[in-house]
Amino acid sequence: MTETNQNTGKNLSIAALVCGILGIVGGFIPVVQYFTTVLSILAIIFGVMGRKRLGKSGLATAGMVLGIVALAISVLGILCVVCALGSLAAMGAAA
Repeated sequence: MTETNQNTGKNLSIAALVCGILGIVGGFIPVVQYFTTVLSILAIIFGVMGRKRLGKSGLATAGMVLGIVALAISVLGILCVVCALGSLAAMGAAA
């Protein structure tokens, strides 16, 4: 493995970890969930690419797992917002 390939793999692993952490933190904030969904997907992509370049790197794996968890939290939060808005609309239509 070349030096450049290792550095790129480490950088991708760090990017995956940062995107995963930001995705989890932002996944609980209603308006920010839409942006953190994109960050979560990027964390998964960067984690997979980092694992391919470095082998089974701990940072890449952690970033990928955090991305998967953040994506689940974000999607669940978006579903809750959509359901809440739907029930508010139904209550307004009945009144």
